[in-house]
Amino acid sequence: MRIVSLASGSKGNAYVVEQDGEALLVDCGLAGRTLAARLKSVFPELPRFAGVLLTHSHSDHYAGLAVFVGRHPDVPVYANSMTAEAVAHETGVNESAFACFENGQPFAVGPFEVSPFSVPHDASDPVGYLIHGNETYFHVTDLGSPLDSVGVKLAQADAATVESNHDEVLLRTSQRPPALVQRILGPRGHLSNHQACDLVRRFAPTRLKRLALAHLSQDCNVPHVAANAMRDTLREMGRTDVALRILEQDEVVEL
Repeated sequence: MRIVSLASGSKGNAYVVEQDGEALLVDCGLAGRTLAARLKSVFPELPRFAGVLLTHSHSDHYAGLAVFVGRHPDVPVYANSMTAEAVAHETGVNESAFACFENGQPFAVGPFEVSPFSVPHDASDPVGYLIHGNETYFHVTDLGSPLDSVGVKLAQADAATVESNHDEVLLRTSQRPPALVQRILGPRGHLSNHQACDLVRRFAPTRLKRLALAHLSQDCNVPHVAANAMRDTLREMGRTDVALRILEQDEVVEL
């Protein structure tokens, strides 16, 4: 299974999971031309897209969807009903383009089995995904609390993308409005570096081989700070074998 981040951050999010020439696009938050260029940079011959998986209804995760659907009208967009309704309203994408699922109910897409699960975030019914192919991939990029219910999903993963949005000291001393700071720190906001490390420390399985840190704030985090915190955690766990990557806003990064 090949896992690639095309963009990860507040300006746009898009990820590709590919196996045997078929792929899933997880979120579609990049403009059409940018998305096409970044796909071509890593896939000289584009895979066949079996579907788009939407995590939630914030624009940095769906901003490029209308263009993608226009170019790929036969590729279904998978989302739960609340996310589909919100995104259809915001983008003008016809609701017939959406294939709606129920959280907690696995479904097949191409060579993959997809298991969506609820996560705490301030959007309409947000989800994370376990994607099962020849490996199992855990994907959560917007998460307010490192809940046990999310951790038990991580415990099934061979590869994982986990949010590590902010350093709490940098966030609290930033110039952001107090209400925004409280929203980010709240139980439906975003994971800090410390919380991401806590989730991994408690639930990372022995089978985990690849770990990516996602959705780093460009104002309230520093890549090497997030990376060092997680490396220290993995070292304490005796898991220096885990390959760690930091996902970037403006660079293609492969796990």
